[in-house]
This record gives sequence, C-alpha cells and structure tokens, in this order.
Amino acid sequence: MALQESGEMYLETIYVLSLERPAVRSIDVAEHMGFSKPSVSRAMGVLKEEGLLKKDDSNFLKLTEAGEILAKRIYERHTVLSTLFMDLGVDEETATEDACRIEHYISDKTFEAVKRYAESHKKH
Repeated sequence: MALQESGEMYLETIYVLSLERPAVRSIDVAEHMGFSKPSVSRAMGVLKEEGLLKKDDSNFLKLTEAGEILAKRIYERHTVLSTLFMDLGVDEETATEDACRIEHYISDKTFEAVKRYAESHKKH
C-alpha cells in the first residue's frame, strides 16, 4: 500500500532524529515537526499498523526494516534535491522547502536521472 505524504514525512523525521540521538520518542517527533502530541500519536499508530514502525519496551520509536528502507529513500531524495537546488543558486530555506514538497511526488525514474545529473555536476 502506498504511504501518504504525511506518513513519509513522519518516517523521514524519525530517521533524521535517530541519526542525531540514541533514542526517539513521539514527543521528539512532535517538537521537531511542530505538531501536537495527539496528532503524532495517531500517525505513529498508522505507521505501526503498516508495519513500518514499532515501539520498544521503553516506548522509544524504532523503524522496522521496511520503515527504514522507505525513510532512507525519502531522506536521500530530500538531500539530493535540496543540494541540487542550492547548487543552482536557490537559497537554503527555499531549496529545502521545495525539496520537501517534490521528494514525495517525483517518480523513481526521474529521481534517478536527477541524481545522476547532480552527481556529474557536483561543485568542487
């Protein structure tokens, strides 16, 4: 089943937070995204039902293997697109916001072409 954009954003946030700290809680996600705790709790329930997320005995959020694969894919799209936009002269804030919108809708085929282009035109 295809995950909605909001679900992808939650996965990406959990992944990014897990790179910064040893354990991620729902409150961390809420604070990072600027969402209410109840909204995040509902989203975490959906991700758990989809088999993308689990909670450990201490209620820390852990991405499942499938969740981590999807989160890494979304994060890669975000970083490649935002870097490309900045290399093109777009300011960081705009580049990041635009990348966040596009990362959820760009096809795999187009993203791979953009990625190849970006890699072959990296600024040194």
